[in-house]
Amino acid sequence: MASMAILTRWRPVIKTLNHDSMKSITTFTFLSQEPQLAEVPPPETTPLPPNPASGSPLYKENWRSPIPNSPPMTQSLIPLGQQFPPPRIQALSQTLDVPAIMNVFADWMTSQRWEDMKQLFEFWIRSLDMNGKPNKPDVSLYNHYLRANLMLGASAGELLDLVAQMEDYGITPNTASFNLVLKAMHEAKETEAAEKLLERMIQTGKESKESLPDDESFDLVVGMMLLTDQIDAALKYIDLTLKSGYMLSVNVFTGCVRSCVNKGRLDTLVSIIERCKKMDQNKALCPPWNLCNYIADFALQEDNSELAYYALEFMAKWIARGENARPAVLLSVDEGLVLSALGTAGRTYSPKLLDGAWAILKRSLRQKKVPNPESYLGKIYAHASLGNLQKAFSSLHEFETAHGDSTKEAEEDFFSPFTTLHPLVLACSKMGFATLDSVYYQLENLSQADPPYKSIAALNCIILGCAKTWDVDRAYQTFNAIDSVFGLTPNIHSYNGLICAFGKLRKRDEAVKVFEHFISLGLKPNAMTYSLLVDSHLIERDQKAALSTIVEMVSAGFEPSKEILKKVRRRCTREMDYETDDRVDSLAKTFKIRMGTENRRDMLFNLEFSTDYA
Repeated sequence: MASMAILTRWRPVIKTLNHDSMKSITTFTFLSQEPQLAEVPPPETTPLPPNPASGSPLYKENWRSPIPNSPPMTQSLIPLGQQFPPPRIQALSQTLDVPAIMNVFADWMTSQRWEDMKQLFEFWIRSLDMNGKPNKPDVSLYNHYLRANLMLGASAGELLDLVAQMEDYGITPNTASFNLVLKAMHEAKETEAAEKLLERMIQTGKESKESLPDDESFDLVVGMMLLTDQIDAALKYIDLTLKSGYMLSVNVFTGCVRSCVNKGRLDTLVSIIERCKKMDQNKALCPPWNLCNYIADFALQEDNSELAYYALEFMAKWIARGENARPAVLLSVDEGLVLSALGTAGRTYSPKLLDGAWAILKRSLRQKKVPNPESYLGKIYAHASLGNLQKAFSSLHEFETAHGDSTKEAEEDFFSPFTTLHPLVLACSKMGFATLDSVYYQLENLSQADPPYKSIAALNCIILGCAKTWDVDRAYQTFNAIDSVFGLTPNIHSYNGLICAFGKLRKRDEAVKVFEHFISLGLKPNAMTYSLLVDSHLIERDQKAALSTIVEMVSAGFEPSKEILKKVRRRCTREMDYETDDRVDSLAKTFKIRMGTENRRDMLFNLEFSTDYA
């Protein structure tokens, strides 16, 4: 009977096989004569109810038992990390609706219970709601699940797979969904994938604005580009950020500033700063204090007045913040940096940088001390370069008020029209006698004002300006007006300017008389006086008198410069006065001055010019 039962069970299988190729094993003698049993048809199964309209792909797993006892099905879209969850997780997954589970997630996020969030979502998605339909998440709830996976160390590829599964639930990924993936890419520094994902967001955003990249999206991608030194790509997306009207983060702005400075992209950086200043949400951006100093230093080295001004403007913001803080933090800009800014303003003709540099210097000093003389001279130079003579002489007046009571030696150095105030001399004589007369009449009017302003330094600039324009008559009249009109006493610079004017017009005797005149008045000459006398003698081709002046200069305690000695030696060579030339070389050796050779000048001097043509 047992064998009959086995045969009966396998008979359908045997019938399907090829009888020509195999034989069945039996204990019966006449198997072929045995009647076959009729097959019993399988009972008809009742079909499952139709899939609900929710469209959940997990509904087909087991709609009566959401948590099966059998091994998990391989077609599950959400990976099930733990088959037997804690009772509390299981209870919550069967009782919470979407708003309730959102509140639970909000609570768990504060305590960083990321694993519990992940498990609860995975079991909740397989549970039924109160109407007997599978739970269906919305995009916000799903983003919480993505965040939990991100915080648990999921890779960017895994998150992308989870984002792709959102479509199975009828959910469209939004910007927050993609931003979570971008964060994973940012941690792994997958710049190429992040750039492609951002481009995808831009393209899909044309159809659905919910997936358009926001400021956080651009911030993550630009941050990656800057970290990997891809400055061009970073600038591209910074441009898109600003065009979209989004706000740049402080970290991205700081990184952009640092990268542009290091790469020498100063004009690009100026353009970005200007665009940020025009936007309400970005105009408050400011790099750190140390970076502001670095920007200013680099911009001044490159003579970029615009970037230097913005760097000083950032520093002014930091100074204001420090003063408003409690306790106050008093920040100050280095005066040497301001002096460099004034020089750059003069070279680049930037009145904005000039005004900004002086304003931040005054704010840094906080009226506790006056600026150094070099700062005033830098301001005078900048105004003179800009051609603003009124402000230049006004700055000179401030300079005299602040440092006019200095020692006599310092006063000679500070207010010399040949050195420190020479830019003002050039500005006065730039347009010839018309500018000189205009400045003189303005000074004459100011001398009669209330209170009167009388400046011997300003008049000396006019005297030397007249000498520069070869106008000895105006120079002499201005010199006489010092005493007769202004009631001042000429100083050594006044006499030197007059000597220069006579010497340029080859009036050596008059120059020597001026020298003898102020010597008789008890006024001591300086090194510039002797240098001007040497020039007057050399113009007259009198190298011996020039050497005698140099000897007198050495006796007075001054050291001749290399330039003066080379002028005299050159004249000796041309006049073939070798005796005087030897004395010049002896003086140079005495003061350890290396004169060098003038072979190229000698070649030009020894050329034999002829009218014959080869």
